[in-house]
Amino acid sequence: EVCKGTRDPPQCEASLSGLPKSAAVPETIDFALSISSRNLAKGRAMVQSILDSSSGDFNRTTAAKNCFEFLHMAEYRINLTGGALPGRRLKDARAWMSAAVVYEYDCWSALKYANTSHLVGQTMEFFNSSVIASGSDVLGMLMNFDVYGEKTGAWAPPKTERAGFWEPDSPGTSWPVRFPTDLTPDATVCKSGCSYASVQQAVDAAPADSPPEKRFVIRILTGVYSETVRVPLEKKNVVFLGDGIGKTVITGSLNVGQRGISTFNSATVGVSGDGFTATGLTIENTAGPDAHQAVAFRSDSDRSILHDCEFIGNQDTLYAHALRQYYDSCKIQGNVDFIFGNSAAVFQDCLILVAPRQLRPEKGETNAVTAHGRVDPGQSTGFVFRNCEINGTDSYMDLYRRKPSVQKNFLGRPWKEYSRAVFIGCRLEAIVHPQGWLPWSGDFALKTLYFGEFQNNGPGSDTAQRVKWSTQIPAQHVSSYSLQNFIQ
Repeated sequence: EVCKGTRDPPQCEASLSGLPKSAAVPETIDFALSISSRNLAKGRAMVQSILDSSSGDFNRTTAAKNCFEFLHMAEYRINLTGGALPGRRLKDARAWMSAAVVYEYDCWSALKYANTSHLVGQTMEFFNSSVIASGSDVLGMLMNFDVYGEKTGAWAPPKTERAGFWEPDSPGTSWPVRFPTDLTPDATVCKSGCSYASVQQAVDAAPADSPPEKRFVIRILTGVYSETVRVPLEKKNVVFLGDGIGKTVITGSLNVGQRGISTFNSATVGVSGDGFTATGLTIENTAGPDAHQAVAFRSDSDRSILHDCEFIGNQDTLYAHALRQYYDSCKIQGNVDFIFGNSAAVFQDCLILVAPRQLRPEKGETNAVTAHGRVDPGQSTGFVFRNCEINGTDSYMDLYRRKPSVQKNFLGRPWKEYSRAVFIGCRLEAIVHPQGWLPWSGDFALKTLYFGEFQNNGPGSDTAQRVKWSTQIPAQHVSSYSLQNFIQ
């Protein structure tokens, strides 16, 4: 009966054939998780074979290496999911398993761009039919177990708001979603006279696996730091303490137009260690007009908090890639899909600014603020904007006022099939197009996405001409998108 909670019950039943029919729900989920782990290990071996046979093929080698990084992160999250089951920490288990499926999908997606051999095609097929599918089975089971408990008679394939399903409110928070106070620096970075001259040196000095009560605090004094910063998986609870937006600036210009650079590794600052916290700084990617994807900040940090930070870029400024993230009183600037990823992220009191395209901006442009990437209805992911303002930079507003009819801006478009984004109590200025939302390509995802609005204000908030596949959130379900309910 547990397989009733998955997207493909017959395939699920076939995979669980070695399990006694009398097995309890937790035991069944544990068994399904072990199958997911085994498939991941087999998938990794296939990717290794691709790497071994790709010397001289730069694109395929790069794709395989990116794949390995994603699979390492997937394995880490699957192991954490298993550890959360005995104590019934189901919200954690769902967040971590959602991320594991993000990474498995991303490995498949990386290979898609280098599908030039039979082996790559075989590997992609195995990821689709086994690795991602078995991860999806676990997601469906966890979602049903969380909502219905062991009453498997009520279990059904994961449903979304488009099917009229909202999850019940959570009983309480499992982490304090607020910026810590009374922080004492463990390391100081400045241009001269400090123990560290670069941010990365200070990150490298942080111990592995710091607990939340022993954060490693890095004070970054006023200055422009031209560097690429990586906070790896093992560096947990690292804090960046800047001197303020526009004063402490970390800047880079990596972009996908450069050989061997993917969207994921184009980030000026990329964070994988959980519990990352930052305040009082600007992170930017200054890649030029032909650069395409060029990320300023990428986060794969579970339970990360960004307070009073600024993110500046053009296409793909903020990559909220996976896991639970909170952005409070931040400023985010870009143009094409500039807040994107498949995390569960809440943006509170943020200023979101559309910037001019760098090539012939006067000709007009079509911009989407968000491109959420949920690939499975069982993933507990989505973007929530509360009390934010959507507007243009001063230079963009000059262009807009000259010829508003050619400057079109939308709240979002569906990057993946189950894309989810909601705007609640936000100020939408005149630059927001009356239709509100933009399709990705034809009718892709229009029946499965969830794009919702509730009590927004400002000249761009009139819903009379909104596209018919967006939704006004029913008042009784707005609490589903509270901080407590959405990223716990």
